[in-house]
Amino acid sequence: MADQELVHADHRGPAAVVTLDSPHNRNALSSALVEQLHATLAEVVADERTRVVVLTGTGPVFCSGADLKEQRAGAAPPSVGLPDVLTLIHDSPRPVVARVNGAARAGGLGLIAACDLAVGLAGATFGFSEVRIGVAPAIIAVPVLRRMDRRAARELFLTGEPFDGLRAREAGLLDRAVADEELDGTVDALVGQLSRGAPEALAITKQLLRDLPGPDLQEDLRRMAEVSAERFVSAEAREGIAALLDKRLPAWVPAAGAPTGGGAA
Repeated sequence: MADQELVHADHRGPAAVVTLDSPHNRNALSSALVEQLHATLAEVVADERTRVVVLTGTGPVFCSGADLKEQRAGAAPPSVGLPDVLTLIHDSPRPVVARVNGAARAGGLGLIAACDLAVGLAGATFGFSEVRIGVAPAIIAVPVLRRMDRRAARELFLTGEPFDGLRAREAGLLDRAVADEELDGTVDALVGQLSRGAPEALAITKQLLRDLPGPDLQEDLRRMAEVSAERFVSAEAREGIAALLDKRLPAWVPAAGAPTGGGAA
C-alpha cells in the first residue's frame, strides 16, 4: 500500500487540485496517505503555477478520519503526521479551498477546518465521532476551534452526533453548503475570484488573518501601518494601481477562459 498512489495533483488553470484517492477505505488518513498528502501539498504550494490549491476526494466520501484498521494493528508512528499536514495547509501562502465532495468524519473535519475556504454538499454528513470510539478530537480541535462557533463545537464534540452540510455551514465549518450539481460551479467561482488577487498580497492577507487581533490594539495598528506602507510601494501595488487606472486587468490575473478548480474526481 505504501507504493500505491493515494494522493494525486492536477494543475487546472490557476488551481492545483489535490485529490485523496483511497476509496477502498473511504479516503482514511492512513500513514501512507498522510505522508503522500504532505509531500503533494508541499510540491504544489512551491510550484509557481499554483495560484490556488483545491483539496478534494474521490468517491462518495471526502475523508473518513483515521485509518482504524491501521491503528488497531499497532502500526509504528509515521515520519509525517496529521499535525504536519494541518500546519502546511494553515501556513500555505496560496489560498486553500476544500471541495468537500461527500461525507467527512473526525480527522477529515480537521482537514476542512485548516483550509481557508470550504465548500461542501448540503446533504453530506459530518461528525466528530471520536468520543464514540473512546478517543478525543484532540489534534483536529486546533484548527476546528479556530474556525467553528464554540458553542456548536462543544455540542458536536461531546455528543459525536452526525450533522448535515447545512448545520456545518451554520456552525462555521463550511463557508458554502450547496446541492450536488452546484459543487463544481461554486468551487470554480471561488478559484476565479481568488486568482484575481495578487499572489504576495494574498499571502500577506492570510498572515494577518492569522495574526489579528493581537493582545494590544495600538501594537496591532503599528504593525499593520508598516505592512500597509510596504505594500503600497511594492511591485504588485504599482502594477495593480496602474491596471486600475488604465482600465485593464493586472498581469497576475489568468487569461480569460482558463479552467479552474471544478470537476475534480
